[in-house]
Amino acid sequence: MPSPPSSDGPELRAQAGARRVLNPQYRERLFALIDGAPFVRHIGMRISDLAWGHAVFDMGPAEFRLQPFGVVHGGNIATLIDTATFWACFLAMGSDDDGLASVDLKLNYLAPARVEALRCTGTLIKAGKTLSYAGAEVVGGDGRLIAHGTSTLMRLPGLGVKLGLPLWSE
Repeated sequence: MPSPPSSDGPELRAQAGARRVLNPQYRERLFALIDGAPFVRHIGMRISDLAWGHAVFDMGPAEFRLQPFGVVHGGNIATLIDTATFWACFLAMGSDDDGLASVDLKLNYLAPARVEALRCTGTLIKAGKTLSYAGAEVVGGDGRLIAHGTSTLMRLPGLGVKLGLPLWSE
């Protein structure tokens, strides 16, 4: 029989983190920061949901996303996966003092996407002191699985967004 998790082990920290509720003011300010970032505006995606270990991004349908064969260019899908995995790991750091950077990004394209809405859901798999690991799935407007990917992210001490508000509701 496996031993129970220690009182300060990663399993219990993950359970405690998953129960936390994001401060609504922090959420509003962070969403405005994310959605207002030049690249996010340029590519036409937006954050839809964020919680501890979970992030959802939507990308609207647009013809400019198509490559010459009439399907969405893979760079759009890779961007969704990279972004959703990043934000799925962000809150697990426990403060906004530090930032993150992608160390790697691996993905599989499973079905072609046309001019359609795309939704990407990122999920934290493991949060560490220096490296975190997350997965994401991209689905088309009809619910088809378009792509799956994973990313390893590295903590960048002192390079956070520092919004000046508590992350969590009391």
